Amino acid sequence: MQKSRLSLALLATTLSVTATAQVQTWNIDPNHTAAQFSVRHLGISTVRGAFTKVTGTVQYDPANPAKTVIDATIDANSIDTRVEMRDKDLRSPGYFDVAKFPTLTFKSKKVEAAEAGKLKVTGDLTIHGVTKEAVLDVEGPSAPIKDPWGNQRMGASASTKINRQDFGVGGGGAAVGNDISITIDLEMVQPQPK
Repeated sequence: MQKSRLSLALLATTLSVTATAQVQTWNIDPNHTAAQFSVRHLGISTVRGAFTKVTGTVQYDPANPAKTVIDATIDANSIDTRVEMRDKDLRSPGYFDVAKFPTLTFKSKKVEAAEAGKLKVTGDLTIHGVTKEAVLDVEGPSAPIKDPWGNQRMGASASTKINRQDFGVGGGGAAVGNDISITIDLEMVQPQPK
């Protein structure tokens, strides 16, 4: 009896360690990641832009995607719509007020498998100091590959739509649409152990 209890305890410990070992930490690669957005202008055209500095981590278990934890930070000052005068306006208190709110963040709360190769990620999105729940539709992540330097890499693409007024970003009045489409193309890297 004592021997079987010891065997069961050993088996339980082994399974616990194995399950924990499956969760992998991936760093968001800021050089190959961008958060892009689009918004209607005057109701007749679409203006597109991106935040070019995205950092963070992803805890990912390929055997159980529900254990995924995403923590991403976007540098609000990195906004780029290819028009410097407009970018300065977007950084001002009338829009993102980057001096007061230098970052946008997303922290996942729940991850569900959707159809094959897709996830539904629910989390807290903070923009302009206001936090609201947002749902990201994620394609991926891709299968990991090894880059020429020996690091593991994988990619994913996430999309959502928000109303900017919900986050207190009200500049531009009726000239700027309220619905913002967001797409985040990200590459994640898992460095070789040193």
